Amino acid sequence: MSHIATLKYQSQAVSKPYFIAAIGLFIGQIVFGLVMGIQYIYGDFLFPAIPFNIARMVHTNLLIVWLLFGFMGAAYYMVPEEAETELYSPKLALLTFWVFLVAGALTILGYLLLPYARLAELTGNNLLATMGREFLEQPLPTKVGIVIVALAMLFNISMTYLKGRKTTITTVLLLGLWGLALLFLFAFVNPHNLVRDKMYWWWVVHLWVEGVWELIMAALLAYVLIKTTGVDREVVDKWIYVIIAFALFTGILGTAHHYYFIGLPGYWHLVGNIFSSLEPIPFFLMTMFAFRMVQRRRRDHANQAAVLWAVGCAVMGFLGAGVWGFMHTLSFVNYYTHGTQITASHGHLAFYGAYVLVVIALISYAMPTLRGRVANSYKAQSVEMWSFWVMSIGMGVMVMALTGGGILQVWLQRMPTEGAMSFMATQDQIMFFYWMRLWGGVTFVLGLIMYVWSFFIGGAPAEETFGQRRGGAMPSPAQRLHRYE
Repeated sequence: MSHIATLKYQSQAVSKPYFIAAIGLFIGQIVFGLVMGIQYIYGDFLFPAIPFNIARMVHTNLLIVWLLFGFMGAAYYMVPEEAETELYSPKLALLTFWVFLVAGALTILGYLLLPYARLAELTGNNLLATMGREFLEQPLPTKVGIVIVALAMLFNISMTYLKGRKTTITTVLLLGLWGLALLFLFAFVNPHNLVRDKMYWWWVVHLWVEGVWELIMAALLAYVLIKTTGVDREVVDKWIYVIIAFALFTGILGTAHHYYFIGLPGYWHLVGNIFSSLEPIPFFLMTMFAFRMVQRRRRDHANQAAVLWAVGCAVMGFLGAGVWGFMHTLSFVNYYTHGTQITASHGHLAFYGAYVLVVIALISYAMPTLRGRVANSYKAQSVEMWSFWVMSIGMGVMVMALTGGGILQVWLQRMPTEGAMSFMATQDQIMFFYWMRLWGGVTFVLGLIMYVWSFFIGGAPAEETFGQRRGGAMPSPAQRLHRYE
């Protein structure tokens, strides 16, 4: 592995293939999202080659897998630098990368080329039935592979952590990653009782995205902001402890908002209403945290694109997970909105705001250093920043379309006590919103193309400026270089 001057530790370079794979799978996810956007309008589009249920499965599975690649790459990049020591085993990190990539690719091919029932038959679902549940459609060998890859990665990261400096960022990141791996084990539990089945299913899905993933998000956001603003760690640490305390306090009991209508006791309505109402707080704190760090910055880092992604993540995460989540989380509202396009609007904005943007923020900060420079050229960063705005506007159009469509859907299909419109008749009535959603998706794709294009724009690396905030003198080039050694 060749030494790259901008990396503090050589073994950080193993994160590069993870980031490249993450972006590649992200592109795949969006392509299948676009296919579904068209299928909502033209139901037989690409049928029977790619039926809607298969496109949906590939879209959501690629989302999860590329974010996991992003998290793993982030851990391999951040932990050596935070622990001030080389990664325990770079070879193990590369081996698990290829295992994960090949297993993921074969699984997606299995979805696309085989009938799902035949895939289940061929992959031993009769031995341990785990397939057929949304987000957890993976065949048994893939699920086992995910566990092996996760344990290998956790062993590697934990050993690196134990032999080096312990920081709040790595502690929170490890807590999130270990929680992610342990909660995934409930994917193997598939009781015959449908109520228990749904309960365990939410222990994976909800406690990932509104529990342990929030810890990973807080760690990644804090790392990028420390590196780009130069704010004291003590200040960041206090913020992180408050944010993760609120995230776990509200997120764990907030699982109750999924228990409203699955056959569990009525007291979950009260618990869900109370704790779900508090769930926007950690996301609001994250927004406050990001803006506070940028305001207090001691330097203007050369990589301003990474700062934009980080602040954008905090704002969009609060809107998607906090505001749009709160809109339909109370049981007496959820009674009408459950499973409508309002749910889809929240899901899209929350995932984009909280997790897509935080992974891109980390990649945006790390990728130039993995390519031998502190930051990309001003021109490349300009295109990258525009890509943030184009993607965010595209997502905003999609979310507003889905919200409008969902409100009309509730009004026509769910609200009337008699003579309610049927599901399919309602779908025809909200077709305008599906067209809007499609054009929002096309805009998003344009933003994604701009983002990928920015990686290939050359030019002199951007220069960092120090001392501007404090009115101090500019450092010499030697002093400036010293900051990265």
